[in-house]
Amino acid sequence: MTAKQILMIENLVKHFPTKRGVVRAVDDISLHVSSGDTVGLVGESGSGKTTTAQCVVGIYPPTSGQISFDGSPIDVAFSRRSKELKGKIRIVFQDPGSSLNPKRTIKQILSVPLKVHGIGTPKERLSLMSHLLETVELPPGEYLYKHPQSIGGGEKQMVAIARALATNPRFVVLDEPTSALDVSVQGKIINLLMRLGDELDLTYLFITHDLSLMRNVATRVAIMYLGKLCEVARTEEFFRSPKHPYTRMLLSSIPVVTRQEESLKPEKIVSKGEIPSPVDVPPGCSFHLRCPERKGICSEADPETRAMDDGRLVRCHLYEHGAAKAGG
Repeated sequence: MTAKQILMIENLVKHFPTKRGVVRAVDDISLHVSSGDTVGLVGESGSGKTTTAQCVVGIYPPTSGQISFDGSPIDVAFSRRSKELKGKIRIVFQDPGSSLNPKRTIKQILSVPLKVHGIGTPKERLSLMSHLLETVELPPGEYLYKHPQSIGGGEKQMVAIARALATNPRFVVLDEPTSALDVSVQGKIINLLMRLGDELDLTYLFITHDLSLMRNVATRVAIMYLGKLCEVARTEEFFRSPKHPYTRMLLSSIPVVTRQEESLKPEKIVSKGEIPSPVDVPPGCSFHLRCPERKGICSEADPETRAMDDGRLVRCHLYEHGAAKAGG
């Protein structure tokens, strides 16, 4: 039985006018997320992945295109029944130090979403907050009355996760939830998120720049470059046989520790040049200036996204009618 598609992003565009020109942060992407999936949205800094996430949770309205959650357009639903939808879609931000109010206790922080969404009586809320802390493996008696500055980075992120879970969401956006943390606690946070995903039947959109992490946690991987999606595939197929030249370049640069892991990587592809500015995106394929496999058409026409025989999506002139014309 095929899982129900819970989030549908259709032709999403988000541009920001500036004095230097228009920043094309997200430039016509479509992505579907099925219930129970963990979709890794991966890209270098400036690729547009975080802006995509912020559009999904309603921080930014789309310039054009549509995002639907469970059949309801987010841009319309957020204005008409925002509490209901915002309770179903939650976000965990990158830096828990800046996302938690330092002047409030953890009890006060956790009480806000419960009050806003009218969950429980004041007496019931205290029990709910205790349960939320227990869910993220923090003893309530020890943490409820602490302030964020008195606890560690990993513990702050656990509180942020507990806050996101307060409304019993179905979909959680994880915006690089471990990148601001010490390496020693990153694994603990990832394991916690994966356990909660299974126990609470959560669907994740996981924003990251770490492809090696996605090998272990994602069910599907989507690669962004300069506001566009390059490739979307099931995780196993993606790592076994990457198609887009940019994807192969990223995978070939992942550090490994064994010869067996090295043998599984694509042939080393050296990055040429720097990522262009999203204010001055080159014509044609946005990757062609750095691509070792570019052809004449690559500088003239933006490629269409094509469905491959194995179900993956690839946006590249090297592929036509779902069959490879070049590359691995």
